[in-house]
Amino acid sequence: MDSSPQRPRREVRPTDQPPEGATHKNARPVLSFTAKRRGKAPSHLADLDGAGRKRILKDMGFPPFRADQLSRQYFAHFEADPARMSDIPAGMHEAVAHALLPRLVTKVVSLEADGGRTIKDLWRLYDGAQVESVLMRYPQRTTLCVSSQAGCGMACPFCATGQMGLTRNLSTAEIIDQVRAAHASCRDGALAGGPTSLSNVVFMGMGEPLANYKTVVGALHRLVDPAPEGFGMSARNITVSTVGLVPAIRKLAGERMPVTLAVSLHAPDDDLRDDLIPINSRWKVGELLDAARGYFLATGRRVSIEYALIKDMNDQEWRAQLLADELNRRGHGWVHVNPIPLNPTPGSIWTASTRRAQDAFVRRLREGGIATSIRDTRGSDIDGACGQLATAHAEGTRCVSLRKEKR
Repeated sequence: MDSSPQRPRREVRPTDQPPEGATHKNARPVLSFTAKRRGKAPSHLADLDGAGRKRILKDMGFPPFRADQLSRQYFAHFEADPARMSDIPAGMHEAVAHALLPRLVTKVVSLEADGGRTIKDLWRLYDGAQVESVLMRYPQRTTLCVSSQAGCGMACPFCATGQMGLTRNLSTAEIIDQVRAAHASCRDGALAGGPTSLSNVVFMGMGEPLANYKTVVGALHRLVDPAPEGFGMSARNITVSTVGLVPAIRKLAGERMPVTLAVSLHAPDDDLRDDLIPINSRWKVGELLDAARGYFLATGRRVSIEYALIKDMNDQEWRAQLLADELNRRGHGWVHVNPIPLNPTPGSIWTASTRRAQDAFVRRLREGGIATSIRDTRGSDIDGACGQLATAHAEGTRCVSLRKEKR
């Protein structure tokens, strides 16, 4: 039996190299809540509730009942072109297209992975800003990951989007039109396996959803309200992620909408999280977990803890134990941990944990009584992490795997 002492594991820190995608060696993450662009997207049917849509049509001289017809076409039939709506008179098409159904998102490129079960789309917005969405088919569900901002101001150093900075917030309709397009893609059999139905939406694309609070809550209503108000999806199949905007978490709990809250924690100790997640300089781990526990108590929805496992940085067993202790200190059965293998970045400190470290981390959590499951990652071969496709397209890379849309 080998009695020689074990060598301590190497530990890297977020400050050991510039942030992922940084353009100079002295770059440091900089938090920002101020958008580079302040332009407002054109008003759209999906920005308004039913009464607002009827009011717009009445002001245009059209019967208010047309609002329900337009809404059903959009939310139930996933149609956005008035000229293709059989129950809308031709004389209304141009006016309605301008006032209520302007084109907000235009597909730039699509990438397929996982045998056609994953499609990642890059969208151009009305002002040229770009965002991404990912449509994923699983055996029991079909999920869309949507963006809520163009870029992101949270500056997490391992995230491609975080290094873009915040370009601007998306409007409610710009978020919802990503969902409408995904519904249509599912219906039309764009994913391998034939036609299906979109069942789940996760706000885990570009941006910090709770930094665009009012707009995201509006989008949540359009997702869950029944037609003609919205898509009529189950709130329990919708997830909103956050890196830890504590006041906004408390506010969302007060909305009494039973959507799932996902907290991007990535470190259980303030010493590491201060550098890894810059917003931790404002709201510490304890405050964040207290707010997450409060969300569970207010909604009855179990909270997800997202934890990207980064080699030799946050994947030590003692951190798994600390995480279990912090969660158990606030009760049992209120939380579920999703360790996420980071997309590998050769030659960088931002790379995936070894399988041995991953298994040990998960085992320690489960031994501590914490419900834990490894996140099923998708699209690592197509710039799957949010922000990677937009960056690659802007730089003209990966052109072989881009499937250009016909215009």
